[in-house]
Order: sequence, then C-alpha cells, then structure tokens
Amino acid sequence: MYPDNFRYTKEHEWVRAEGDTATIGITDHAQKELGDIVYVDLPKTGAMAERGKPIGSVESVKAVSDVYSPVSGEVLEVNELLATSPEKLNEDPHGAAWLVKIRMSKPVEIEQLMSALDYENYIRAE
Repeated sequence: MYPDNFRYTKEHEWVRAEGDTATIGITDHAQKELGDIVYVDLPKTGAMAERGKPIGSVESVKAVSDVYSPVSGEVLEVNELLATSPEKLNEDPHGAAWLVKIRMSKPVEIEQLMSALDYENYIRAE
C-alpha cells in the first residue's frame, strides 16, 4: 500500500529522496481523510522550505489542511498539474500527484522520518 522507498511524517506527508532532491506529497491516508480535493496551494519555485513548517495547503469539500515540509531546502519544482487538476491527489497521491521537489539542505533529516511499515502501524493506531 505505502511504497517502501518513501519516508513518512505523522502529518501524513511522504518524501522520496533521490540524491539531494526530495519529492514530497501527501499520503493515500491523507487524501481519503480529506475527501474530494478541490484546490491545492503550493509555494513558488525558489522558496525556502523549513522542516516541520507549512509549504502549502490542500483544500477539500470538508476542510483546508496545511502541508508541512518533511525536509528543509529550496523548492526546485512544483507540480503544475495540480493547479488545473487538484482531484489528481485523490486518484494518484503517491505518483503523478506529487506536490513539490526540494533540494535538501540537510539530507540527514530524511532519516528521522518513518518507514512504510512504521507509518502503516501509526495510522492503524491513530
């Protein structure tokens, strides 16, 4: 269910690291909890992200939820697809509907995040 090569946060974000680049999104659990997603607010390219601080928000028919950066660094890219098709987050949250790519300034932060198994146990206990 949750990719083993991703790391996860208690706020329901995922991160996939490739070198010093981290691709970040929200988990399948998060999109199910939110319901039908109607709008995604993302940072501008070049913005600085700080671990644990909001980098955007996701709005659904139920609520608006902040998205927290699991790592610190510079925003390299935002997923433009979500500007016109926010519902993709409901359809493919671990794939095509990633949110941002960040050049990590502290790659060691990734080691402090949960594994897929840890995350699955966390959401079961929630």
